[in-house]
Amino acid sequence: MTTLEEVRRRAEIDAQSRGYLLNSNPGFLKDLLQGLRANEERYGYPSCPCRPSAGVFELDRDIICPCDYRDPDVEEFGQCYCCLYVDREVHDSGVTSPIPERRPPEKQARSLGFEEEPQTAALEAAAPEKVRKLLYCKVCGYVVFREEPPHVCPICRAKKEFFADIEP
Repeated sequence: MTTLEEVRRRAEIDAQSRGYLLNSNPGFLKDLLQGLRANEERYGYPSCPCRPSAGVFELDRDIICPCDYRDPDVEEFGQCYCCLYVDREVHDSGVTSPIPERRPPEKQARSLGFEEEPQTAALEAAAPEKVRKLLYCKVCGYVVFREEPPHVCPICRAKKEFFADIEP
């Protein structure tokens, strides 16, 4: 069983690797870390404590902490969606505020076990088809089959720029 201190240490190491800090509110931070630990024990991976998880790795991989949305959220708003990772300004002020959810509605619905709403299906049908590609991390060799590379490699933490297509 993973201890809360181990979860905290992993989050701190990851935050430092990207120049982020952890939330400065001790009680709130503890709640977030307990949520990560609970999800890791429940599902076998630390899915975001602020988003519903399907409990299926393939459906949840974009919300495994640090999620795919963390870096763009911190860059734009100074904090990630759940406020675990923050920039220096947010950390020092201690002030966080709600930010928009970047996770696409269809992924949210699938995590909750809902079928896509007809409007969503119609919009997707009218939109250009998304093509999944086989990609690999040039740093560690991690391979994924997705539309886009993850923002951060879950193995070595390399940025998405270090991913390349694997040609068949």
